[in-house]
Amino acid sequence: MENKSHAIAAGTFVLLLVALLVAMAVWLTRDSSVQRLYEISSKEGVTGLQPQAGVRYKGVTVGRVIAISLDPQTRGNVLVRIAVSDAAPITASTFASLGFQGVTGLAFVQLDDSGTASQPLSTSMTHVARIPMHPGMLSRLTEQGGNLLTQLEQASVRINTLLAPDNQKALSTAVANLGQAAANLSQLTRHADQVLSGSGPEGSASLPRVAAQMDTTFKAMQTTSERLRDSAEAVKNSAERFRLTNVRINEPGGTLDKITRSTEALAATTATLNATLLPRLNRSSDEATRTLRQFGRVAEGLAEQPQSLLLGKGMPAPGPGESGFVPPADK
Repeated sequence: MENKSHAIAAGTFVLLLVALLVAMAVWLTRDSSVQRLYEISSKEGVTGLQPQAGVRYKGVTVGRVIAISLDPQTRGNVLVRIAVSDAAPITASTFASLGFQGVTGLAFVQLDDSGTASQPLSTSMTHVARIPMHPGMLSRLTEQGGNLLTQLEQASVRINTLLAPDNQKALSTAVANLGQAAANLSQLTRHADQVLSGSGPEGSASLPRVAAQMDTTFKAMQTTSERLRDSAEAVKNSAERFRLTNVRINEPGGTLDKITRSTEALAATTATLNATLLPRLNRSSDEATRTLRQFGRVAEGLAEQPQSLLLGKGMPAPGPGESGFVPPADK
């Protein structure tokens, strides 16, 4: 009986000690900071994310995931509720994405801010604010995986086409041509060295001979330049004389001034002739015309009645309706 009482006492002591240790651990690990609730609605999967997972703001742990469920407001979305420390600067431009820890595959919520808004995002227990979800790096890689595979397939097809037998022959030909070009370049380099050193075969060009020819050419160019300078001086003198002549012609009392005055006098004389002589000539011409007409009528009358020159013109023959009128006989 005494052994049983000792066992019960020992068991009770162990239980009390365990309860004390648990209470101490809870008290030491309790979170005394004020936390705010937010929700994240994601149309993408949240594989690897578990309740009590960490919430980080730009890499700093600021909270934890409370619950994960389906979004009752948006069909097909996943709703993640998080508790974030009041010290975290959550604004209206804050967004969330999924991050993964190393090779374990465990996910956490990564918060970041685009900086477009500065006012804090207000939330409460009754109206929990929502933070938008942006695709993470793994999601973007998954979306672009199909495009990457397609591009990789196209690249492999192009490589196979490039390594076709015909292309290999063309590549071999190009390499051979490149070797021939290198040999030609080496030969050209040796020839240039011979030209520069003057050690080439007889009759070939060498640098001393080229230099002598260039010296002769430069002297000829210098002589030509002196002649051109003399010609330029002559042209300059001629231009100066032409300028002086032009000034003399255009100055008052010069040739152009005299020609202008003569032209004005000629114009005045012409105007006087047009005003006085031409009207008189016109009148004289009209009178001569009338005299010629009268002389013509007199000549016609003498041709018809030449006796009128001696007997006079006489009475005219009676016309129709007058006494003594005789109609002409019919032919």
